[in-house]
Amino acid sequence: MEFVISQDVLKEELGYVQGIVERKSTIPVLSNILIESIGENTVRFVGTDLDVTIRCEAEAQIKEPGSMCIQARKLFDIVRLLPNSDVHFKSDDNNWVRMTCDNSRNYRLAGVARDQFPEIPDFKSAPLSLDSEIFSNFILNTSFAITNEQSRFTLSGAKFIIDNGTVRMVTTDAHRLAFIETEVPSLEDAAMDALIPKKALTELVRISKSTGGNVKFGEDANHIFFEIGGHLLITRKLSGTFPNYEMVMPKDNDKSVTFDLEEMKKAVARVALMADERTRSIRFTIREGEIEVTAQSSEEGEAKEVVAADYSGEDVQIGFNSQYLQEFLNNVSAVESEIEEVEKETDGDKVKVRAGGGIGRIRFEFKDGNAQTQMCPDGESPYDYKYVVMPLRI
Repeated sequence: MEFVISQDVLKEELGYVQGIVERKSTIPVLSNILIESIGENTVRFVGTDLDVTIRCEAEAQIKEPGSMCIQARKLFDIVRLLPNSDVHFKSDDNNWVRMTCDNSRNYRLAGVARDQFPEIPDFKSAPLSLDSEIFSNFILNTSFAITNEQSRFTLSGAKFIIDNGTVRMVTTDAHRLAFIETEVPSLEDAAMDALIPKKALTELVRISKSTGGNVKFGEDANHIFFEIGGHLLITRKLSGTFPNYEMVMPKDNDKSVTFDLEEMKKAVARVALMADERTRSIRFTIREGEIEVTAQSSEEGEAKEVVAADYSGEDVQIGFNSQYLQEFLNNVSAVESEIEEVEKETDGDKVKVRAGGGIGRIRFEFKDGNAQTQMCPDGESPYDYKYVVMPLRI
């Protein structure tokens, strides 16, 4: 194979693909990307870890059709440091590849045979469509609650549901739960219920942020296929039974307190510096007109800050894992509020979509210091967003 491609185009496409390539894999070929010619002026880049696959295409001058497999990370590290000029690739003996730029920069890279690269799942249709901003909001406001414990397989992704025009995403690590949903009338006749791995969600946000527009998607028995701006992401569905999240959502929290998001976010960040490193415990003392935030460590000291709040009722003390609280406060600002219909051009068509500003205030709903606390934006929003956290024993 032999082709010539612009450095800036090559760097951009490799940036997408190398993100999912395994750097330390027990299967060495998975650290490589597949580059192959498609027609007379297109090259395709494919990277996979067997669970998630990304396929990108770019314009190039094809001099000799074929394919090559090159170590992904090494190639990306070289290409991003090259000047913005044409880069020339040519297959050499024993699957090695020669790469030159400006006739003065020459590299010879080790490769592997094409037949060693795993077969990619056949691309099925992507009949459904959702605005990339909605997908990004869903993922950013739920993915932090996905477990990092590999043994808890069914909790290592997000439950994604489409039902009668309602789109919903739920995640949990058994200590907390994030729930978000919104109405999408265009999906009224669609249905889906699948577990999407966290790695696929991360890559989906990264691609959609840079391309925008709509995310088109579909599924078969084992995979979900996402198309975003000419990029294809294929992910294997997680198997198993997701917990009954509706049973976890508290239904008898009869007390609530509201406060300014930015003020609380900064206060918690400062006070958490003095929390015990093992438990990460901080304490909220909720009293009329204020919330006292405290933390202490027997080795390092203690901290106390007071945040103004709207609350009337008896004093309540609730303990939280500071990390769980900070991840919610840092991400909830991405959820839109103050619904407004605006005109937006998508795929050449002008359509009306809902938009709004950021969140200003947060509401905590609770029963006492021992039951689940439900956190959510305070005010009108196109999203129904809830974050449920089990308190720490004080």
